Amino acid sequence: MVKFVRLISMAPLLLLLCFPLALAGHDYGQALSKSLLFFEAQRSGYLPHNQRVTWRANSGLNDGKASGVDLVGGYYDAGDNVKFGLPMAFTITMMSWSIIEYGKQLGSSGELGNTMDAVKWGTDYLIKAHPQPYVLYGEVGDGNTDHYCWQRPEDMTTDRRAYKIDPSNPGSDLAGETAAAMAAASIVFRHSNPTYANELLTHAHQLFDFADKYRGKYDSSISVAQKYYRSVSGYNDELLWAAAWLYQATNNQYYLDYLGNNGDSMGGTGWGMTEFSWDVKYAGVQTLVAKFLMQGKAGHHAPVFEKYQQKAEDFMCSCLGKGTRNVQKTPGGLIYLQRWNNMQFVTSASFLAAVYSDYLVSAGRNLNCAAGNVAPSQLLTLAKSQVDYILGDNPRATSYMVGYGNNYPRQVHHRGSSIVSYKVDPTFISCRGGYATWFSRKGSDPNLLTGAIVGGPDAYDNFADERDNYEQTEPATYNNAPVLGLLARLSGGHGGYNQLLPVVVPGPIEKKPAPQPKVTPAPAPGMTECVHFIALQSSNYRVRLAASTSAPISIAQKMTTTWIAKGKTYYRYSITVTNKSAKELKDIKLSISKLYGPLWGLTKSGNSYAFPSWMSSLPAGKSLEFVYIHSASAADISVSSYTLA
Repeated sequence: MVKFVRLISMAPLLLLLCFPLALAGHDYGQALSKSLLFFEAQRSGYLPHNQRVTWRANSGLNDGKASGVDLVGGYYDAGDNVKFGLPMAFTITMMSWSIIEYGKQLGSSGELGNTMDAVKWGTDYLIKAHPQPYVLYGEVGDGNTDHYCWQRPEDMTTDRRAYKIDPSNPGSDLAGETAAAMAAASIVFRHSNPTYANELLTHAHQLFDFADKYRGKYDSSISVAQKYYRSVSGYNDELLWAAAWLYQATNNQYYLDYLGNNGDSMGGTGWGMTEFSWDVKYAGVQTLVAKFLMQGKAGHHAPVFEKYQQKAEDFMCSCLGKGTRNVQKTPGGLIYLQRWNNMQFVTSASFLAAVYSDYLVSAGRNLNCAAGNVAPSQLLTLAKSQVDYILGDNPRATSYMVGYGNNYPRQVHHRGSSIVSYKVDPTFISCRGGYATWFSRKGSDPNLLTGAIVGGPDAYDNFADERDNYEQTEPATYNNAPVLGLLARLSGGHGGYNQLLPVVVPGPIEKKPAPQPKVTPAPAPGMTECVHFIALQSSNYRVRLAASTSAPISIAQKMTTTWIAKGKTYYRYSITVTNKSAKELKDIKLSISKLYGPLWGLTKSGNSYAFPSWMSSLPAGKSLEFVYIHSASAADISVSSYTLA
């Protein structure tokens, strides 16, 4: 496990443009499938019937019993057998974010179901760990006694004491991160399991209230965590992080106001970061708030949100090497921050770069760096280069994902993989006997820890595949979590939709050996699935015509999903407005009638709708997209006026 990271010092939506980008070289789909298996190897508790990592067995079955609470389940964080709440919650947040941004690509790969299962394995545990509104269990086991032993989780004889925070012993960072995880996961399950999603949201609201009302660092209350997961950044970043995720999950103005009113005092607009991790969340907060700004949701908080965005862009520029204070990179091009498990920073930064690249493309703008304007594609290229390095494009030609490629770590610092499987030989492995017999072995691990991303090389691309080299050969769940969405993005491409539009996570489907024909949802009763007729009007003429190849502006409307809530059926419609002329569309006014719900992606102008605030024109051949949701058939949409120049 990684002990802690250091803080960096304080430093003084909707246009979808098509920029095709060829992504080839590695089998990102295979890497995605393998990376998900690692989470199954990290499971604690009663393993499910569909467990695919078959060398593991049930473990930690009495966790929480001594405290009178059921804490069976969850994930072991790294190569040991402790369940640490802070990195586990961050892992779940990042897995959920991967689904929220790239659920379509995960679905196309056949891995959406496995990814959602991985999230739910974690959130099921977090629900158990939060038995009362102001009580949260943040650790099971003790790192000191656990590290004294080298045992399979199935053989654990170490102390399994449970540690909690409460009003007398607060932990705003732990409660805040857990609130963020619950809120993000609620978005994942909103349509496939709405009852569960609402349960997660209830916990998220309570945990945020707990974190904000009773402030304090969790490692002051759970002191045994200090040596392993010390909260160096404090708790302000987690409070902002949780507020951002709760706003994304609920659209509740309270959380948007929290971000706007506390951005300056809590460091959201002040800390210019070069890292993003389980401890330091500022870059993640700044990226999410920049998204809200580009979506046109900032309102009167826009001046503050613009400062968040500037810090988000400072982070992106520093990763690209185009800022005023750039991240270090190895000679082989890998982002490098520290010698102990550096790879955690690589995967998290790369995920943010990919996501922000897509946000910028959707908003139709470039990145502003000290070195000048940067195309969004450069951020995606950076993310791809880091993933390619992990998968073997590096000076050592070593894959740092176990089981991917031919040359990967064989002596991983991991108790379960380094000791013969309990199912092969159930003979008890003693605490110190494991060190003598298994830890000291120089051979390959008897169990392949498929998909695990290890700590990685040093600042000069050097790496020693040795079990006692924990700084380089130990994996962690938070190394893998950000890479799920990143691999899905690289494998599946952009996805053909606007990254700033409201999120609808598709339901999981079974993985298929070959792509299947795309099925278009049936239209709602009374709704036409074809392109609507539109009315075009200029200053001196008005005609009515079908949206065809001869029309200068076309409007295509389709239903993308439906769901039932409280007995009522809701429909989500996606509308694409395309400038089919050879000129730039400088202004447009849309008339929308029979609309009975919220609309995203346009600005209301009197009785009409115009370009969103971040758009001033639509180039020839380009499209803009907006959506609305209501419980009726499709609204009537027409063009009232437009100007071509």
